[in-house]
Amino acid sequence: MHGNLMLKSDEKRAAILSAARTLSTEQAGVAALAAALDNGLAEPFAEAVERVAGITGRVIVTGVGKSGHIGSKLAATLASTGTPAFFVHPAEANHGDLGMIAHDDVIIAMSWSGETVELNGIVAYSRRFSIPLIAITSGAKSALARAADIVLLLPRVREACPHGLAPTTSTLMQLVIGDALAIALLEARGFTADHFHTFHPGGRLGANLLKVSEIMHTGERLPLVPSGAGMREAILEISRKGFGCVGVVGPDGMLSGIITDGDLRRHVEGDLLSMTVDQVMTREPKTVARDTLAATALQIINSSAITALIIADGKKPVGIVHLHDLLRIGTA
Repeated sequence: MHGNLMLKSDEKRAAILSAARTLSTEQAGVAALAAALDNGLAEPFAEAVERVAGITGRVIVTGVGKSGHIGSKLAATLASTGTPAFFVHPAEANHGDLGMIAHDDVIIAMSWSGETVELNGIVAYSRRFSIPLIAITSGAKSALARAADIVLLLPRVREACPHGLAPTTSTLMQLVIGDALAIALLEARGFTADHFHTFHPGGRLGANLLKVSEIMHTGERLPLVPSGAGMREAILEISRKGFGCVGVVGPDGMLSGIITDGDLRRHVEGDLLSMTVDQVMTREPKTVARDTLAATALQIINSSAITALIIADGKKPVGIVHLHDLLRIGTA
């Protein structure tokens, strides 16, 4: 039914209670899955991680209906975290796409019941050519479980749907076990933030994975004055460079302090222009290394209530990044 349906106050309360029941039911499903890791699921899960990590080909994920949607997400998560994978719909597999599956691949088949007839073709193909088959199912004695080399058996739980028909808790559990598999493989492969950036160059995630060395201002743009300089020189440098701060360096070129707008305000009632930078600067300023992630730099800026951060090799200043630089590339 469609249209502008206005809920009465008691109907709104009923909707909220329904949401609470759904969350409670699905939470119980995830808890049952966690408990299964201590009661039979751990060993096949470890075997699945070992089998997938040891192949030279790709992971082929397959499933139908809601399981297929979860399977498509699993394939995407695997691929983006260092495990080459793609989703093959079993119906398409039966019409030529079986040729996409190679001998050095592994198949992950998802079916809550384990009796999905559309999977028969791809399961038979895996058996015929000895392609490893991992089943994610709740059907312990199902056709899929009997055929598989490894079975990740999910505990049978109540669906959030009051009729017990719409896949809800079951699909959440498939999603969670898939994520657990992907993260275990990520960690087993030593997949780093650098690798992640390779596969996620765009959007906010890609921005967060940039290093400050890729966006910092360097050379003549870096606001610096020598130790012993007068505050007039420091104020002019702050004004010229436009970062709201200036670093103070000693004769060895090492950073000894920083002067910010806040430091200027704190000394405004004194004879500021007659003072030296050493009298006004904040010593031991916050700095980060070149390989610091943009997301980390943003967190430091926010938590320290500052607007710019100097990048240093040890104590030698090599660049500066401003809050606006981080906002411009989309880290927030």
